[in-house]
Amino acid sequence: MEFQTILFSVENGTAIITINRADKMNALNRDVINDMSKALDAVYTSPDIRSAIITGAGAKAFVAGADISEFTSLDGAGGEALSRYGQEHLFSKVENCPKPIIAAVNGFSLGGGCELAMACHFRVASENAKFGQPEVNLGLIPGYGGTQRLAQLIGKGKAMEISLTGGMINAQEALQYGLVNYVVPADELVAKCQALCDVINTKAPLALAQIIACMNKESRGNDGFETEIKAFGALFDTADMREGVTAFLEKRKAVFTGK
Repeated sequence: MEFQTILFSVENGTAIITINRADKMNALNRDVINDMSKALDAVYTSPDIRSAIITGAGAKAFVAGADISEFTSLDGAGGEALSRYGQEHLFSKVENCPKPIIAAVNGFSLGGGCELAMACHFRVASENAKFGQPEVNLGLIPGYGGTQRLAQLIGKGKAMEISLTGGMINAQEALQYGLVNYVVPADELVAKCQALCDVINTKAPLALAQIIACMNKESRGNDGFETEIKAFGALFDTADMREGVTAFLEKRKAVFTGK
């Protein structure tokens, strides 16, 4: 698999996707979105991949935002098409991936970068990470889910403040508000994410997928309880459920196959 703007590797069942535009602060453009979409297709379909980590190249930025140079020629219809394309091919694809995806946030995570991190199932930040939705400074709003996911993660009041002022918060503030799960030294960032994935990779893949689906359903204002009830029942028909229960009763470690 060949990519122009990202690096892709698989280690111990975890795909590591690195946006590789350090000279541009890993800014998102159509090429990045297309490459990321292809990489996510591999995550979705490969039986050898159980989880994924998304990060940015270099020490300065996870993703410092969208590539603003792409905005200059757009009118209203073009702007709407840009937002819709990104949502469908990247952001929603990350959020709805049946395999857990962790954002390893190194440095600036602004605009589309903050939105990409929020689309992941949870986030680990380096100590120098900074988060923000500064689109208002361009006369715009977040266009890749920021008005929705930020409020869901940290509450409407703080999300309003960050988005309306265009300001940034640091890693410790992000931890305090619940935007990230952990803050670690930069040189330990990917290793921390890999350690979390190593644990996740031992769990039942079908159960992981249903947890993601149920939580996403509820966060969208739908009946997450009913979704959970049905998913809970459906998992009783899986070999993994039988293996998990049997292993528990036999006091041994379960071996899940995703069936």
